[in-house]
Amino acid sequence: MGVPLPGDFGRRAREILAGRLAPVPARDAATVVLLRDDPAGLEVYLLKRKPTMAFAAGAHVFPGGSVDPRDTDHAVAWAGPSPAEWGEALHADEGTARGLVCAAVRETFEESGVLLAGRDDDTVVDDTTGDDWEADRLALIARTLSFAEFLDRRGLVLRSDLLKAWAHWITPVVETRRFDTRFFVAALPPGQRTRDVGGEADRVAWLRPADALTRARAGEVVLMPPTFHTLTEMATFETIGDVFASDREITTVLPAPVEVDGQIVLMVPGLDYRRTLGGLATREATP
Repeated sequence: MGVPLPGDFGRRAREILAGRLAPVPARDAATVVLLRDDPAGLEVYLLKRKPTMAFAAGAHVFPGGSVDPRDTDHAVAWAGPSPAEWGEALHADEGTARGLVCAAVRETFEESGVLLAGRDDDTVVDDTTGDDWEADRLALIARTLSFAEFLDRRGLVLRSDLLKAWAHWITPVVETRRFDTRFFVAALPPGQRTRDVGGEADRVAWLRPADALTRARAGEVVLMPPTFHTLTEMATFETIGDVFASDREITTVLPAPVEVDGQIVLMVPGLDYRRTLGGLATREATP
């Protein structure tokens, strides 16, 4: 059993499977599972995308987005594992890895106000809530300010060691907007706090992974397959330390359309469809 592909998605899938339509190329993107330890248990930060968004409308997602060409700039001040080391972890070339890590840090700041950067490789900024920070965040979103310029202006370095590579999902070929997305995990830095920054989201929340999954199964929230799968994994951990201490081998997941008894369905590895369909969107991942 798979996730049914209705309407245009089903028709596109048939055309692609028949070789009459070429899939849209997937753009490199990064997503960050932001974590915090709470007395009630490990929590994750989720944004509810506005219903007017062209992609993943109304779904609860992690912060993330496409790689900006400037994210690969060697001018981005860097501390922690090098782009070459990240390339090995992500199974990507050095330039792509540089862009993915930079996009992960930039998008997290743009969509949550949390900045994984510091004055040097031993420090992290502890407050990003002032008006000047907000002006820079909006300039990054508008792409009038590059991340390299932002860091240089503030005398900061990107802290790549605050991220852990987690997963690799590629949007199914049936989508008209596709992303080749690397998932990372990161802890909320001491002193920093998330805030409702608006933009693409109309609601944000910290939730225990198990609670988010329960709400999805009840149809109260919509989760894309990668989000559901990642929350299922996060629900097995008690603390951030447990997450970072876990061994992780990155494998690529590409949900595939198939025809079953005359119906086009999307097969997503690792999901228990019978338990998830209540709150599982048929459309794919992140940005």
